[in-house]
Amino acid sequence: MTGLAPELTFAHRHLLGIEGLSPDEITLLLDRAETYVAQNRLADKKKAVLVGRTIINLFFESSTRTRTSFELAGKRLGGDVINMSVSTSSIKKGETLIDTAMTLNAMHPDVLVVRHPDSGGVKLLSEKVNCAVINGGDGSHEHPTQALLDALTIRRRKGRLAGLRVAICGDVLHSRVARSNIYLLNTMGARIRLIAPRTLIPPAVERMGVEVFNDMKEGLKDCDIVMMLRLQSERMHTNYFPSIREYFHFFGLDYEKLASAKPDALIMHPGPMNRGVEIDSEVADDIGRSAIREQVEMGVAVRMACLEVLALNLPAWVEGAD
Repeated sequence: MTGLAPELTFAHRHLLGIEGLSPDEITLLLDRAETYVAQNRLADKKKAVLVGRTIINLFFESSTRTRTSFELAGKRLGGDVINMSVSTSSIKKGETLIDTAMTLNAMHPDVLVVRHPDSGGVKLLSEKVNCAVINGGDGSHEHPTQALLDALTIRRRKGRLAGLRVAICGDVLHSRVARSNIYLLNTMGARIRLIAPRTLIPPAVERMGVEVFNDMKEGLKDCDIVMMLRLQSERMHTNYFPSIREYFHFFGLDYEKLASAKPDALIMHPGPMNRGVEIDSEVADDIGRSAIREQVEMGVAVRMACLEVLALNLPAWVEGAD
């Protein structure tokens, strides 16, 4: 039976979320991604790991970073990568998600990378195909590879995840990035604080093992990591705060608020950034403390690791299928 080497055993057919992954499984993906960081900095970035494998990127929502990094990841591993444009596909002509899944399944891809505006949409599609599925973000549910790249960035800068105090600030209510990071960081032993207006905090979120603050200076006190979130206006159907100006005044990251965190606190943002809304440009571009550009770089390495682990694990699932 072909498949993963013993040291790359991964007990999941798909990567639909961080919830349910063990510390060892998360570490496996991070360690594998670490090997690709140096590879991606070489002149020759390609490896023949996924030659003969087909990866389809199916994005129902627009994306620059995620789709591009998955495309790069697949090509650098030697795979055949296809980007499906939903705006010109049969989906826009009335084809259902299940019809699309069955059509793609008939083409025998090895991995589908799917982004969908509805929470649970990617899971539904995964139940109708034989290949591996990676969740590229579904509604306000999860964005697992973003949490993994954030974790890799933190681990490389701080040397660990366990015991770190991490502040996740901003539009937590609509953020799949926040949810995936909460699952991952809790699993790996970090301590999490959520900082946002009361209107942008999910109900009963404390049950997820986090502390909640409505004041930036209080919430950032002694934090090792400051992770800012984008205001997701496309998911807001009512007014959650009086104005952008007032939001930045109370919850936008500037040096005055950052002074409450540890002097070496790392600044992060999943992008795209709304400068002057959730973060001040000077802070975002602080070479010594901002890891925002590094997050983008780690994204390619993490997605290479996920594609490799799932694509090479696939035969074990296919051979055991009905």
